[in-house]
Parts: sequence; C-alpha cells; structure tokens
Amino acid sequence: MKTAVQNNLSLLERLEKVLPHDLASAKDLISNDFVWHYFNPSLPEIAGDYVGLSGLQAFFQKLGALTNDTFRVSTLKVIPVGEELVVVHATPSMSFADESFELDAVVVWRIVSDRIIEAWDIPAVYTLRLPDPDQLKEAA
Repeated sequence: MKTAVQNNLSLLERLEKVLPHDLASAKDLISNDFVWHYFNPSLPEIAGDYVGLSGLQAFFQKLGALTNDTFRVSTLKVIPVGEELVVVHATPSMSFADESFELDAVVVWRIVSDRIIEAWDIPAVYTLRLPDPDQLKEAA
C-alpha cells in the first residue's frame, strides 16, 4: 500500500509529463477549485491567481505567448513536506525578448486526497543565466 507521500510524488510525476501543453489529460489530478499562485515582479502581466484547470491552462497559454512557446521546465529536486506539501526545485528555460535564459524556481504544491488543490510558483528573478548549450541542442 502506498503512503500519502508516495501518492503525492506519483501524482506530480504524472503532472510533470503533461506540463505545459497537455494539461487536459491531467484533469483527474487537479481539484475543481485548484488555485495556481504566480509571483513575478518581472512579469506583472501574468502574476496573480489562476483558478481551476482552465486557469492553469490560461496561465501557460499566456506564458507561451510571451515566450514564443519556448518555455520548458526541468525538475532538479523534489522534497515532500509531511503528507500534504511537496516542494519542487525546478529550472525553467525560455526565450523572452529575443534572449534565451534559464532560472531557478520553487513550486510548493498542496495535495489533499490525491488531488492538487493549490500551488505557489516562485521564480528567481535576479539570477537569470544562459542555458547549457547541450540542453538547447536536445530541445531542438
């Protein structure tokens, strides 16, 4: 029998495989009243709260429009915190205003009864870096 922590990690692994372009296939993972909180003083036009699966899809559509659909994310570390929270250290990469870069981000996921009910996406905004050239070749 899987523990709540193991279930939460499996759920996020499933979600990671469909982010950001196939979120419709994740509807069984996300609560109807799910809220995605996005903080980024460098992108105030998309900062805010997005509700439900449709809200999460709208967030990634806005991000896709700003980045010419170049947004990709790699997970570096996943840390379960009790039976409800999971902290993920990720490195999003993208192109914005003709500049390609990557950054660090932390997403704190709240999962209850095998459904994601809330997430806080907190990107680093002062330590952007050029992506690894090998990663650019793999993404092409």
